[in-house]
Amino acid sequence: MRVLNNEKGEGFIKFLFFALVIGFTVYVGIKFAMPYYRYSAFKSYTEELVRISVWDSEKTKAQLFEKAQEIKLPFERENLYVTKEDKLTRAQVSWSETVDIFGFYQKELYFSIDEEG
Repeated sequence: MRVLNNEKGEGFIKFLFFALVIGFTVYVGIKFAMPYYRYSAFKSYTEELVRISVWDSEKTKAQLFEKAQEIKLPFERENLYVTKEDKLTRAQVSWSETVDIFGFYQKELYFSIDEEG
């Protein structure tokens, strides 16, 4: 009878350990995936906007910055450069984000977009 109780206790501890490992892995995955998702979403939006842009560079810049604020990208409006020459629009921006895992590990991620259309 004692052996059975001990096995049940060990089984629960193993389950709890693996549940914590899986939970931690998912947490870390989400923490690292979100900056890349925001980068990808903003890059896609930038590609589309500069390709179809018929407005002046300030209006395009305002639209891009509004989208950046919407998806919570950490850069200032002054870091976003939009130029328009003839019918060619170019948008450039770079920024970094720090991924923090419970205050024990920090990783700086750098992103840059340079699109012409």
